[in-house]
Amino acid sequence: TDLRPLDILSEVVPASGLARGMRVFQVQGLRGFQLAASRPRSLAFPASRLFIRCDLFPEEFSIVVTLRVLSVPAKRNEYIFTLMAEESPSVLVGLRYGPDKLHFLFWSQEHAGGWQTRVTFPNISLSDNQWHTLVLAVSGQSFSLTVDCSVPMDVVVETPFPASLSVKRASFYLGNRRRRKGVFTGLLRQLVLLPGADATPRICSAINFKVATLSVPTVLQDQPTKPVSNEVLKYPYETDTKVTLGTRPPCTKQEKAQFWFNASWRGLYLCNGSAWISMLEVKQRLDYVEEYQNLVTNSETMGVEVFTIPKVGLFAATANRYSPPGSAIYKWTDGKFVPYQNIPTYQAQSWKYFTIGKKIFLAVANFEQNDRGQEFSVIYKWSRRKEKFITYQRITTHGARDWEAFVIEGEAFLAVVNHREGNNHNIDSVIYKWNPRTGLFETNQTIPTSGAYDWEFFTIGPYSFLAVANTFNGTSTKIYSHIYIWLSGSFQLFQSILTFGAADWEVFRIGDRVFLAVANSHSYDSGMPAPSNFYAINSSIYELNITAQMFVKFQDLLTYSALDWEFFSVGDDSFLVVANSFDGFTFSINSIIYRWQGYEGFVAAHHLPTVGCRDWEAFHTAEGSYLLYSSAKEPLSKVLKLKTT
Repeated sequence: TDLRPLDILSEVVPASGLARGMRVFQVQGLRGFQLAASRPRSLAFPASRLFIRCDLFPEEFSIVVTLRVLSVPAKRNEYIFTLMAEESPSVLVGLRYGPDKLHFLFWSQEHAGGWQTRVTFPNISLSDNQWHTLVLAVSGQSFSLTVDCSVPMDVVVETPFPASLSVKRASFYLGNRRRRKGVFTGLLRQLVLLPGADATPRICSAINFKVATLSVPTVLQDQPTKPVSNEVLKYPYETDTKVTLGTRPPCTKQEKAQFWFNASWRGLYLCNGSAWISMLEVKQRLDYVEEYQNLVTNSETMGVEVFTIPKVGLFAATANRYSPPGSAIYKWTDGKFVPYQNIPTYQAQSWKYFTIGKKIFLAVANFEQNDRGQEFSVIYKWSRRKEKFITYQRITTHGARDWEAFVIEGEAFLAVVNHREGNNHNIDSVIYKWNPRTGLFETNQTIPTSGAYDWEFFTIGPYSFLAVANTFNGTSTKIYSHIYIWLSGSFQLFQSILTFGAADWEVFRIGDRVFLAVANSHSYDSGMPAPSNFYAINSSIYELNITAQMFVKFQDLLTYSALDWEFFSVGDDSFLVVANSFDGFTFSINSIIYRWQGYEGFVAAHHLPTVGCRDWEAFHTAEGSYLLYSSAKEPLSKVLKLKTT
């Protein structure tokens, strides 16, 4: 148990630099060797360099490997290492993997008639482009594999590992079995043989067990020696770098250490695993807003949804009042939205775009009955063959105003806001859950709502929230809207906030701060004297107070029958634009862009003439940044371009 680790990987690296056929790559902050298939014999060394005093392989030992595996084609195996005698093509000891399997190989003349024994560990998934550390412990007939310090997988075989396996005139081969076929194509960071001990306790005591080390070659260590003066690095390394162009791509753990170049903003960004960090950018500031496109719609537009279908393009779906002709989908073509598809709808209020796996959906909230007196909203699915949205599932709704799609713990949900049933505004809104077996949404939970207009889903740390905008209870708009938290498999009340005809919630983040803005549409109470103006009313911004574990009011802003908030950013600046729809006298009223001014909160920056403004959407293309607003009072929506300096 006091024997030292034998670093197989370091033996291949000469003191003068890298061996031929080896390159160093840095991925996700860690360095590893990439091996060339053209020179397998150059990645070898005699076993006598490790076994100095004895030419027998240890009877009990552990092998520790840290590696990053690329996807492996079916029916193909790749070798991590082999130990082979010079005069024989047989593998004395070896480790290889295939799709979802790991194989340990050894030769035993005494017990297996001169045949090779293979110990297989099934269901080992390594091909996810992540770093993994494996510990294989061998003792007699017992073989134990631990992956990333998870529960060990134990295998007992009839043929024990030989007690006297000679390594005379044998050599270690790194990433191959002395042939080009089966060469390791991933990255190797650590390959250590620990005689006489199970290395699992030593590895799994580390904080980050995926990259825990017993011994790593100097060239791969995280803190290389800094060159003196103008001296070049002794061990140059490359990064597995990919630069993406065009609109903002996703930034997850899969894209970590990748770059995105935004040509329109002249900015270079690095993905840190969760957000794009500016590396080189001419900081832009919003100068003014100009009219860019008059978008003629089928009829007045109650809502608009802008979305991107990968490898197809950018789209906008308008929720139009009348049927026929129903609602429309537009595609961004040559810098403009052009008609793409018409869909029959019935006083459509909003659209929601979402995906489940590779499936692409678009759900419409219908407010009225169809020609047959049926009232339902519809989920459409994108057909890759037809390149159109086709009907997928109809769901019974009651004056539906909004859909919200979200995922919790890997399961997909879709929530509908039911506004009223007949003259009754106090009804249930419904949360549906995706059933992977049937491929349909099924009722999961009902929540009582009052003339509700909007759902807003958001997460804070590990917690999931769903906020509802309650508008009218039959006698008053001065009612509580609610925020629910997901606990024990369902949404439970978290906080109630007094609102006035609430039409929209908008959650946004500035730095580490979390805000929630409500759009209050009007103040009406049948039991109270009428105010001088039902529609000139404060809308409020709330901020999460971590200590109090609740949202507290941060700022009031005077609005005029506000129906929507939209948060967006330009450079380092943050903005909120409000949809002012009616001031009590006219629908032709300015909607306002507010700029975040830190201690001052949000300050009015731009006044935009709108007519019955119902909804705002911010979007970006390679040509720049835009705002799209829908009008509920005329069949004309507008695309505005954000001009920057």
